[in-house]
Amino acid sequence: MVKQTIQIFARVKPPARKQQQGIYSIEEDEKLTPSLEIILPHDLADGFVNNKRESYRFKFQRIFDHDAKQEIIFENIAKPVAESVLAGYNGTVFAYGQTGSGKTFTITGGAERYSDRGIIPRTLSYIFQQLQKDSSKIYTTHISYLEIYNECGYDLLDPRHEASRLEDLPKVTILEDPDQNIHLKNLSLHSATTEEEALNLLFLGDTNRMIAETPMNQASTRSHCIFTVHLSSKEPGSATVRHAKLHLVDLAGSERVAKTGVGGQLLTEAKYINLSLHYLEQVIIALSEKNRSHIPYRNSMMTSVLRDSLGGNCMTTMIATLSLEKRNIEESISTCRFAQRVALIKNEAILNEEIDPKLMIIRLQKEVQDLKEELAIATGEQRTEALTEEELLQLEILITSFLEDQDPESRLEVGADMRKIHHCFHHLKKLLNDKKVLEKDAGRSEAERQDSQEPRREGEYRKLQDTLKQRDSEINILVNMLKREKKKTHDAGHLPSMDRSEPRPCQASPAPSRSPQGGQRTSPSWAPAQAQDSGVSGYRSSLLHRKTGTREEMSLGRQEAFEIFKRDHADSVTIDDNKQILKQRFSEAKSLGESINEARRKIGHLKDTITQRHVQQVARGLSENSTASRGPDPQEEQLRLQLEEEKRRYKTMFTRLKALKVEIEHLQLLMDKAKVKLQREFEAWWAAEASSLQVRSPAADPLGPGKLFPPTTEPQPDWTQLLANRSDLSCRNIPPTPCPSPVSQEQRSTPLEGSTPERPVSVPFTGDSQTDSDILAFIRARQSILQRKGLGSN
Repeated sequence: MVKQTIQIFARVKPPARKQQQGIYSIEEDEKLTPSLEIILPHDLADGFVNNKRESYRFKFQRIFDHDAKQEIIFENIAKPVAESVLAGYNGTVFAYGQTGSGKTFTITGGAERYSDRGIIPRTLSYIFQQLQKDSSKIYTTHISYLEIYNECGYDLLDPRHEASRLEDLPKVTILEDPDQNIHLKNLSLHSATTEEEALNLLFLGDTNRMIAETPMNQASTRSHCIFTVHLSSKEPGSATVRHAKLHLVDLAGSERVAKTGVGGQLLTEAKYINLSLHYLEQVIIALSEKNRSHIPYRNSMMTSVLRDSLGGNCMTTMIATLSLEKRNIEESISTCRFAQRVALIKNEAILNEEIDPKLMIIRLQKEVQDLKEELAIATGEQRTEALTEEELLQLEILITSFLEDQDPESRLEVGADMRKIHHCFHHLKKLLNDKKVLEKDAGRSEAERQDSQEPRREGEYRKLQDTLKQRDSEINILVNMLKREKKKTHDAGHLPSMDRSEPRPCQASPAPSRSPQGGQRTSPSWAPAQAQDSGVSGYRSSLLHRKTGTREEMSLGRQEAFEIFKRDHADSVTIDDNKQILKQRFSEAKSLGESINEARRKIGHLKDTITQRHVQQVARGLSENSTASRGPDPQEEQLRLQLEEEKRRYKTMFTRLKALKVEIEHLQLLMDKAKVKLQREFEAWWAAEASSLQVRSPAADPLGPGKLFPPTTEPQPDWTQLLANRSDLSCRNIPPTPCPSPVSQEQRSTPLEGSTPERPVSVPFTGDSQTDSDILAFIRARQSILQRKGLGSN
C-alpha cells in the first residue's frame, strides 16, 4: 500500500499579444518547496484607504513558466504516474483551470506541430514502448473515452456518434455494486494491441467532442472528457492477474457568465460546467476535513466516476493551468486556492492483484470431484448410473497416455469409482485382443510379401554392388588428386596456409543470402510498414471522407472559391510546413530502409564467408592427415568483428525507422485534422454567403439573361468559356429565365470613380436554379475576397 497526498503542479499560459500581463514571480529553491507569488496592486479608484491584500503566495510541487515545453511537462507530471500503472497501481492525471487557460493543450496537445503532442499521446507511446521491452509478462490493453456533457454521459468511441444527433445516442449510466465499486453501462471498451491503434481511437474521440466558440476561447471544449487506459498483466503459468487503470481527464473550464456575457446554448452549457465543478470542490473540501463522515460523491456524474481518484485507491496528480493576464488574475488566484485544498487529500493506492477466475473454477471443480469420490469410498455406496460420453472419452485419453509413457513407475489414476476401474480393464482387454489379431494378419501378409519380392531383391542387390564399386573408384580418384596437390605444394616450398586449397571462383563468390526456408530474401523491412500504413491511411481517408465530403461533387465556381479560400486561410502555412516535414520524413525513412537492407545483405555475406572458411579448414585438415589443434584464425576473427559491427548498425537504424514511423503517423493525423477544420470553415463561410445572397435577391430588380453587370477595373472572367465546361449546360436546352442580380440599382447606374468604362460583359444564365445559384455565389465570394485584399470595387 502506498499512502501519499495528491501531487499538484502549476503551468502558466503564454500571454496574448494585446492583453496586459499581470505581475507574478516564481521562486524555485532546491531546499525549499517552489512557490508562485501573484501581485495585485491597489486600485486608486477604491480610495486611499484600501486594506485589500496585494500579494498572494501558493506552493506547488513544481511550477512551469510559459516557456515550458510539452516534453518537460510529460517527463515531470505524467511519466511517474504511467510507471505506477505499469507496476499495477491505479493512476489519474487531471487539469483544472478557467476556460482558455490551456487545459486541452496540456492533456491532448496541439494540432499544428508534432512537438505539441500532449500528455495522452505521449503516455500511450511510453506505455507501449515499455510493453514491448518487457517480454516476461502477457499484457492486454483496452481503451475507453467518456464525455460528460450537461451532466449526461456519452461514449465518444460509439460508431454511431458521427451519423446521429447527441440526443439519439445511448447515454452512459452509473451502476454501483454492494462493494461500492462503480460500473459504467453503455461505455464501450476497445482493444488496442499497438500504439497506432490507440492513437486512432484517440483521434476518433477528439473528432466527436463538443466544441464551441466563446468570447474567452475560439475552440472551447464544452464537456468533461475522461480517457481511460485499462491494463492487465499476467506472468505465464501464474494464477495471479494484475489490473490497473489510468484516467487522463480534461475538465471543462469554469467561466464567469457576468464577465463573458454568453447566452442561449452557451449559457446552458456554462451553468452545467460551473455546477459540476462546484460539486467537485465540495468533495475536495469534505475530504480535506478530518472529522467529516459523509463525502458527497453522488452529487454529480464526474465525482462519481472519479471516486477512486479522489481519496481512494489511486495515485493522483493535478495540473493547475493559469492565465496570468491582468483581466484573469482573480480567476487564477481562485484556481491556486483550489489546488492548495486538493493537496491536503491523501490517497491509499494498493496493488490490484487477483486470482485468475478461470483457473479458480478449474481448481474448485477438481476439488469437488475428489471429495465426492472420497465420500463414496467412506460410505461404501456404489454408483449405478452409466458413465457419460465425456467421462468415457477422458478415460480413453488417460489409458492412451499411460500406455505411451515409457516410465515403469507411472500409474493410471482414475479414482475410487468402480465404474471407471471396470471400464479401464475392459478397454485394456480390447486393445490387447486387437493387437493379437493385427499381429497375425501382419505376419501372414509379411510372408506373402517376402515370397513375391524375392526375385526383386536379387536385382536390387546387384545394383547396389555396382553402385558401391563406382563410389569406391570415385573415392580413390579424389584421394589421388589430394595427394598430387599436396606433393605440388611441398615441391614449390610453400608452408601450409589458408591459400593451399583455395576453392574455385564459383565457390569463393558468396551465394546470395536466402531465407531459412530456402527461398529468396524477403522484401525490405520498410515494405510491411508501408502496407500497414496504407491500411491506417485508408481508415483516416474514409473518416475524412465522412466528415467533409468529396471535392468532385462541387461545381466549378465552388471549387475555384475553395482554392482561393484555402490559399488565404491562416492555417495554409501550417499545412504546407507539415507537408514538407512529412516529405522529409518519408525520404529519410526510405533511405533508412535501403540502408537496413544493405546491412542485412552484408550480414548474410559475412556469415557465408565464415562458413566457407570453416569448410576449407576442415578439408585442409583431412588432406594433411593432421590431428593437431590449430590456433585462432586472424582473418576469421576480423570477419566476426565486422559481423558484430554490422549487427549493431542494423539495430540502430531499425530503432530509428520505428521512431520515424510513429512520427509520420502523427503528422498524417494532424494534417487530416487540419483538412477537416478547413473544409468545415469553408462550408460555413459558403453557406453564410449564399444565405445573404438569398436575402438580398428579392429587393433587387430582376434582370434578364442579357442584363449587364457594373463595369469594374478588374478584368472579368470569360463566363461563356467557364460555363461551357459544365456538362449540365451542354446536355440540356432550357430557355433562360430572369435571375436576380447581386448588385443594387445605384451600382448599376453609377460606375466607380477613376475606373475606365469597359465594354459590358453579358453573363449567360442557364435557367437551372442550382447552377445559377452557384454562379451568383461564386461572383459574390470573389468580390468578398477582392474586398479583403483591397482590390475589389465593392
